[in-house]
Amino acid sequence: MASGNEEQKIESGSNVVPQTKPKKDWILLSLRVVTFFATVSATIVMSLNKQTKNFVVATIGTTPITVPLTAKFQHTPAFVYFVVANGIVSVHNLVMIAMDILGHKFHNRGLQLALIAVLDTMALALASSGDGAATAMAELGRNVMSINKLLKLNRN
Repeated sequence: MASGNEEQKIESGSNVVPQTKPKKDWILLSLRVVTFFATVSATIVMSLNKQTKNFVVATIGTTPITVPLTAKFQHTPAFVYFVVANGIVSVHNLVMIAMDILGHKFHNRGLQLALIAVLDTMALALASSGDGAATAMAELGRNVMSINKLLKLNRN
């Protein structure tokens, strides 16, 4: 009787074909969508950002004369690189989302997985270098006044 039950389990188990995607695929797709929205939002915010600050250039009597200075991302090559790098990574994420949704139609699964791994690594390196360049310039811009004060103290 035991062998008869085993045969029934094997026969019934061999006819069952799962129709749904594994949970891992949905998690990867949702991470790609979150990454896409993060890179697109960073690109949009940085490209539309404009900051204006008024500087006092002279004082006549008690009236200060101010000059507005506007800063845009185009004024610094590191910020331009940040916007371009995030734009490229956004397009990469959009293509990978399309490949994840339509990837079941391709039969070269081994080649596809290797290509995705290489392209993801390149996108990670591109995004990291853009973020590092923008962070370095932002830190330099934030601390330039304290650096100037330090240099003036060393001269005296």
